[in-house]
Amino acid sequence: MAAQYAVESWLLWASVVSYGISAFLSALRQATRINSIQQRLVFFSLLIGTLSLAVTIGQRWIRIDQGPFMTMYEVLLSSAFSLGLIYAFVYHFIPATRSAAMLIIPFPFMLAVWALGMPADTVPLPATFDNNWLWLHVLAGKFFLGTCLVSVGLSGVLLLNCLHPAVREYMNLQDVEQLDGLVWRFLAVAFIFDSLMLIIGAVWAYDAWGRYWAWDPLETWAFITWLAMAIVLHLRVTFELPLWSSWLMVIAVFILAFLTFFGVPFINMAPHKGIM
Repeated sequence: MAAQYAVESWLLWASVVSYGISAFLSALRQATRINSIQQRLVFFSLLIGTLSLAVTIGQRWIRIDQGPFMTMYEVLLSSAFSLGLIYAFVYHFIPATRSAAMLIIPFPFMLAVWALGMPADTVPLPATFDNNWLWLHVLAGKFFLGTCLVSVGLSGVLLLNCLHPAVREYMNLQDVEQLDGLVWRFLAVAFIFDSLMLIIGAVWAYDAWGRYWAWDPLETWAFITWLAMAIVLHLRVTFELPLWSSWLMVIAVFILAFLTFFGVPFINMAPHKGIM
């Protein structure tokens, strides 16, 4: 058992190093207009970090015989993996999003580093939780946060591009209008997955706790996040706001989502207050 945990720990370190290299190369690429070979290095180091996390999660899964659902350590592992995987897919197939790599990749890197400092204790998964609704709920949440991260990364580089001529020269963005369109497409997709997460979560909660909704801290903040995203999308469609203010609102929504995912569970030391 100790040997298995040691392998798990080394794999997590490998993912941290790979994500760190990818984040560094993405910032270097932005500053020096690096060629396609270095773009591939960003992608492959990101992919290696993601695969290392996948093996880490698989190793732990075999060791404790349950999925990564119950502790903050497991939530951080699975989130660092899902964010890396989603952005690796987007980076490869939507080249316009590569300009945001320097802001996006540090997030899964940060989560992986955070996981290193968390106790890798095991909390048994209650039998009532273990059903297909849990899987669908978690999967929708991962896609929500991953697509929202792409949207906020693009918003960040667009804001940086507006700050100062020197920053604009550093960012070297070719098509601001295209990137702005991608911001809202990814946020709209995130809103769909967030809605699915809440609906599926209510059905799962009925199976797990015998109620659809109880306004526990995580449920309450998840709803506030959904409402904030709905308002931001509505304002974008209804009013002609300055672009910089729209991008700031997208960033504010992601901060709220990030605190909901990793602030409330961290304070309560469980994915939901009262989960045990």
